[in-house]
Amino acid sequence: MKATEIKRFAYAFGANDFVEGVVWAVPEPVPPSEHGYKYRLVYIVDGVRIIGFDNERGKGDHRHNGASEIAYAFRGIDPLLDDFASAVEAWRLANGKA
Repeated sequence: MKATEIKRFAYAFGANDFVEGVVWAVPEPVPPSEHGYKYRLVYIVDGVRIIGFDNERGKGDHRHNGASEIAYAFRGIDPLLDDFASAVEAWRLANGKA
C-alpha cells in the first residue's frame, strides 16, 4: 500500500505571507512516530519559515518556531491542524499581521 493523501491546503494572507500543508495516511509509521500519518505544515513570511509542524524520519513529530525545533505531541489530525492554526494566528497577532 502506498501513502494516501488525505488533506492538502494552501492559503495566502498576502503576496509574501502564506500557509500550506499536506497530510498523508501511510501504511507504516514514520519512525520514531508511532501513528500512521506523514505530515508537513508550514507558515512562510517573506520566504522564511516562521512556523512548521512535521514528522521527519529519524526526528519524529516536531515543531519549528523560527530557527528552533521542539518535540510535538501528536494527538490526531484535527488537533494537529488546530495547533498549527493557533500557532500561526498567535504569531500573526504578535507581529501585527492580523
